[in-house]
Amino acid sequence: MRIGELAKRAGVSTRALRYYEEQALLCPQRTASGQRVYPESAVDRVGLIQELYAAGLGSRLIATLLPGIDARYIGPELLERLLDERARIKEKISELQAANRRLDLLIELATHPDTKSCPSSLDQAASHERVLS
Repeated sequence: MRIGELAKRAGVSTRALRYYEEQALLCPQRTASGQRVYPESAVDRVGLIQELYAAGLGSRLIATLLPGIDARYIGPELLERLLDERARIKEKISELQAANRRLDLLIELATHPDTKSCPSSLDQAASHERVLS
């Protein structure tokens, strides 16, 4: 199938497919005139690539990971990289949860300005709120 059909069936842009090719994530065949031709399996491959991006992985790691996924074996070094990525994502989640608590407190102060004084620290005020709850 040609690039336009793959893009439509996979729900991505042709630009994304070209980027995947540049990053060695997708390897189409070429016709004599240089047009890209993809196998039917490319639809699933693009879906997998998108899932790996959504999991927070970068294109370099995905390019390293895809052959291991195909072989159903990733090896200890690649496993360590995935564990590191998971730890990084968990840390980011923790940071976002703290930001969310700060915003909750600001919203509470903005919607009930007469009941609470402005805290000197949102983190201290949020921890005080948790103790009172």
